[in-house]
Amino acid sequence: MPKKYGFKEKDLVVYHIVDLVLAGELRTGDRIIRDAIASAVGVSRLPVQQAIDQLEQQGVLTSVYHRGVFVSRFDEAVVREQHELHGTLNAIPSARAAVSPTPRVLAELDAALRDLRANKAPAGFQDAALEFRRILVEEYAGPPLQAAISASRVFMPRGFWGSYVNEHDEFLPSFEAEAAAIHQRDPEAARTACMERAELQAEVVLAELTRRGVLRPIGSV
Repeated sequence: MPKKYGFKEKDLVVYHIVDLVLAGELRTGDRIIRDAIASAVGVSRLPVQQAIDQLEQQGVLTSVYHRGVFVSRFDEAVVREQHELHGTLNAIPSARAAVSPTPRVLAELDAALRDLRANKAPAGFQDAALEFRRILVEEYAGPPLQAAISASRVFMPRGFWGSYVNEHDEFLPSFEAEAAAIHQRDPEAARTACMERAELQAEVVLAELTRRGVLRPIGSV
């Protein structure tokens, strides 16, 4: 794997393992072979172990004493739960912003919203969406919450959303609803916008994983 400059080696390993899970190349119960991962990414065993430790904390991997490290359960329920967690965590700073919005934050959100409306291409829309979230998280979330929000994105790969052609049309309304709720000082509406967006994201990811054959069709035995 070619190295991506600007990324920590541990993060490269994390992305690689998650990509293997999302591609169906690693499935529930599969053992993690450290040497194979190190060779594929082009790193030593140290960042591999650091990545494994992080992914264990995030619930992606499970360590079994004297047996090794294995992929944790990965199915429709897990994907939905991960997105629900992400929506719940993001709803906290959004609701806080609605309780006490500042003129500066409102102006920055309005600018980000204009970029969201203008960028119909997936990559541009994704950049604007990340900026919208950054404004709220940096202003209204402390370090523990920021870390939790970052960790909850483990199965929400930027590469996927950067190429999803329907993102602008499907997700712009939720950002507009969230911004309007913050302007109107309505924390419950802000929370709802975050949760509904997370639910929609889960549906899109599940459909793609099903199309790839990673997950069984919803409702099948």
